[in-house]
Amino acid sequence: MHRLLVINPGSTSTKVAVYEDEQPLFVESLRHSSDDLAAYPHILDQYGFRLEAVLKLLEERGIALASLAAVIGRGGLLAPIPSGTYRVNDRMLARLRQRDKEREHASNLGALLADEIARRVGVPAFIVDPVCVDEFDDVARISGLPEIERKSLSHALNLKAVSRRAAADLGRPYGELNLVVVHLGGGISVTAHRRGRMIDVNQALDGTGPFAPERAGGLPVGDVVRLCFGVAPYEGLEMTYEKMFKKLAGRGGLVAHLGTNSAVEVERRITAGDSRARLVYEAMAYQIAKEIGAMATVLMGQIDAIVITGGLAHSDVLLGWVRDRVAWIAPILVYPGEDEMLALAQGALRVLRGEEATRTYGA
Repeated sequence: MHRLLVINPGSTSTKVAVYEDEQPLFVESLRHSSDDLAAYPHILDQYGFRLEAVLKLLEERGIALASLAAVIGRGGLLAPIPSGTYRVNDRMLARLRQRDKEREHASNLGALLADEIARRVGVPAFIVDPVCVDEFDDVARISGLPEIERKSLSHALNLKAVSRRAAADLGRPYGELNLVVVHLGGGISVTAHRRGRMIDVNQALDGTGPFAPERAGGLPVGDVVRLCFGVAPYEGLEMTYEKMFKKLAGRGGLVAHLGTNSAVEVERRITAGDSRARLVYEAMAYQIAKEIGAMATVLMGQIDAIVITGGLAHSDVLLGWVRDRVAWIAPILVYPGEDEMLALAQGALRVLRGEEATRTYGA
């Protein structure tokens, strides 16, 4: 039996869980108020505050650090890496400590916190399938401008975990399957998996693909340029760098159109007869379906299943519209919600049990 501590820092909370193998002893979300976080100009400055909060929780729960077999942190915005479980090393820590505005994200604290706690008791610290997982074929990297390369940034942890779950339900190894796997959350990732490798994905953070509850998705590039510079028909609306990025990721999608990121609220409006809400929500489903179709071509039509996961997979309305457009492509498997904490624990267990080799960052 392996006792594992899992730490998943988010923008306003730190999720903490302790597992004995796959069984949770507890899973808790430590909420951080805006007042608490306002004292720290940068996310990295929150390190000591969050470490103290995690250690206090473990003490309250009666979890002795010496009882842990490993500590797992949510992977951050590292250089592109293949999928897998990585032991935290000095190169990884140095990368995550860089004060780079482009790469500032709460998940960067995951490996730092895991490493500190693991060092105190002499056990390994790991990360599993961070957002920067990159298994693209070279042909998928090319854009229409040589200065701009297509990037693999996705909900890799959940996408990989649910792929393995779907493979188990299909009774076949993940490494033998071709899947289109879709994560529906605040951002939306639509991915092509060919025999265990995620070979293409829309750039879900701030790039391409369907618009989402909080993200703008793919946009007409010419209009984006004109908006940035306040050129007709967008006179007087020119954007700062920070304002534009917030518009793309955080204030885009459903938030921009309807003023809410809540699918429950949007569906309530539709039920009440709001035709605008229905049109926008159906347009999101339309774009999701279109991206699934695009990934079907990446796999040359040889698809064992379409797998759909994430919080929005609870929506019968949204899924109904998507099914209507893609059910002809392949069977559809739906796994609503996500369990990142368990996925992180399972990644470490595969290594500790010898089922999978530990990967080395920067090797």
